[in-house]
Amino acid sequence: MSVRRVVPNLHVRPEEQERSREFYGLLGFEEVMNQGWILTLASPSTPSAQVSFLTEDVTGPVVADMSIEVDDVDAAYAAVRASGAEIVHTLRDEEWGVRRFFARDPSGRVVNVLSHRGTA
Repeated sequence: MSVRRVVPNLHVRPEEQERSREFYGLLGFEEVMNQGWILTLASPSTPSAQVSFLTEDVTGPVVADMSIEVDDVDAAYAAVRASGAEIVHTLRDEEWGVRRFFARDPSGRVVNVLSHRGTA
């Protein structure tokens, strides 16, 4: 299994999304996804350098602290479950094209582990 990207997820109030887009735009980030509840900005020169701003998670129980995209989310899920780590949100396919689960890391942070369907 390999890691494709790691994205910090920042929990914000709805009115903070636009201000965040403007601020991070000053640093060269551009919008690459906006579903209302999640706004993701990326560097045009390094597209895997991203940051997301979430007002909520529409299918998850919490806003995860970070997202880690892997090439095989099923293998990651099996490894995390076998380790005994807490599964916060079970493995599932989401309507926006990802397969994901949430797990709690040893320091209590919630990690969204995902793969884009059709790219594995």
